[in-house]
Amino acid sequence: MPLSSNPATTANRVAVETHLQLARVTLAHPPLNVIDFQMMDELLAALQQLEQRKEVSVVIISGGEQAFSAGVDVAVHTPDKVQTMLQKFHGVILALTRSPKITIAEVRGACLGGGAELAMVCDMCFTTPDAKWGFPEITLGCYPPVACTALAALVGQKRAAELVFTGRTFSGAEAAEWGLANEAHVEGELQPAIQRTVDHLLKLSPAALAVAKKAFYAWDSMHLDKGLARAEKIYLEELMQTEDVKEGIAAWMEKRKPVWKGK
Repeated sequence: MPLSSNPATTANRVAVETHLQLARVTLAHPPLNVIDFQMMDELLAALQQLEQRKEVSVVIISGGEQAFSAGVDVAVHTPDKVQTMLQKFHGVILALTRSPKITIAEVRGACLGGGAELAMVCDMCFTTPDAKWGFPEITLGCYPPVACTALAALVGQKRAAELVFTGRTFSGAEAAEWGLANEAHVEGELQPAIQRTVDHLLKLSPAALAVAKKAFYAWDSMHLDKGLARAEKIYLEELMQTEDVKEGIAAWMEKRKPVWKGK
């Protein structure tokens, strides 16, 4: 299906293409689509603009071949920027979950941290089997608030605890097996699989899809709003007061192993 293009320039982080009922939002901050403040602002603006396009009922969110997104910029986890980071990024997450459009994540390559959180809150997700998923924040002395709030509902509490507390990476094939993604397909079959789902969705009533989505998430949305607010509060008032979080971020920036003090 052809899409009218508003391509990203070197100054932009997001490209938006639309064609009738379908829109594609492409993360465009190569090589790894690291989510900085500019990308957060552009993503939120794109979602808000699509909200006004009543004819659009399906939105695909994709990255590049090398990465869907390697996550939120570590440099904005510092004490002077972390509150703004949480507000901006969680603003994007909540805009996605509250959107009446059906959202589909198309995942290749690295899908880590905030990138994995972005993919997991989309209504559907399709991934390549060899995509690299994970929530590695704990290795920086941090934790992923969105995953802490919502991951267990997707993969179960024990699996979520393992992924959040170890920070280990896992494959797209495992993501699909565990319920983080709907399906895993090799590169040549990924887009056709997504297109089959899109084709089916576009035959349906946009109005019915919008209200069905609202009803479908009625309970989850209350849990997400309250849980995310609580996770943010703990992040700012407790995590950011530890010496270890400062050491973890500094170690990453200085490309060395952290020396934890346990306080």
